Amino acid sequence: MNVQHEALKKFSYQIEFALNNYSAHGMDITKYTNIMIGGLGGSGIGGRLVKNIFMDEFPVPVECIADYTLPSYVNKSTLVILGSYSGNTEETLFMFDEVKKRGCDMIILTGGGKLAEHATENNLKRYHLEPGFQPRMALGFSLTYLVQIFAEFIKKDVASTLKEIAAKVKDTAPYEEEMTRAFEAIKSKVNNKFIIVTDGYFESTGIRFAQQIQENAKHEAFVSVLPEANHNMIESYYGDLPSLYILLNSNSNPRVGARFEFLTNLLEVENHKVINMAVNKFNLEAVYEMIHRLDWLSLYVADYRKVDSLNVPNIASLKEYLSNV
Repeated sequence: MNVQHEALKKFSYQIEFALNNYSAHGMDITKYTNIMIGGLGGSGIGGRLVKNIFMDEFPVPVECIADYTLPSYVNKSTLVILGSYSGNTEETLFMFDEVKKRGCDMIILTGGGKLAEHATENNLKRYHLEPGFQPRMALGFSLTYLVQIFAEFIKKDVASTLKEIAAKVKDTAPYEEEMTRAFEAIKSKVNNKFIIVTDGYFESTGIRFAQQIQENAKHEAFVSVLPEANHNMIESYYGDLPSLYILLNSNSNPRVGARFEFLTNLLEVENHKVINMAVNKFNLEAVYEMIHRLDWLSLYVADYRKVDSLNVPNIASLKEYLSNV
């Protein structure tokens, strides 16, 4: 079996691992004015996802940073959560040094490396990510830890829901079959660039899918968010475009839902391929299941394009270049 397919089949295992290895952080959210989550790529997307998941109920602002530097507002009243699957992500280690200088409380998510060493040396709360996966195929670990971290802050019980999700995605066959059908619907246009249109709630899920298309399928993918994109990007939708469109609708706002309907009709008039993926209600289960579906779709696109979804030579070359700069 394809290595990436095998890794994706362990999504349920990753959720269970994070459930079984979670321990309370014991922190009080009233101590902090904001939370900053730092991380990049497959190690950073969990922060964006958890921000969306809790956006309607979390009491302080949450910001996700994917850079070397920090905003000036990050200070002793900021809780910083840093994630790096390898523990050696260059930008995240730079962030760690800066966060330490500013005297912020920190939580660390890592599978080892220098970041794990820093966590031990500074007696920081650390959640262990099991090594052996590629960062982009290890999201079940980091996302499930982050969901529990955030839930603890607002005294919300999510363990039972996460257990139900793990049990549901353990059988990958329904997701594979559903995404096989979706792939067949887009196969004739699969070499077109992917335009992923989301609402605000599914923005991070759309970003995750774009990342998976880019890394797994070695193909262009871009994210457009409603309603903002209706004030600019919609004016580029004339004539025959070299794109296919994946629409992710959380059905959280009927006005945004009307925009999805209009956009679908507008694009289909020009015979563009449009795949609508909507949920009845935006919740924890909806996010996990949508991620799992789209991860499968990204692998099917990679397989069809006959590319190596496992290796990332351009990224490897960049890291080698930077090591000599």
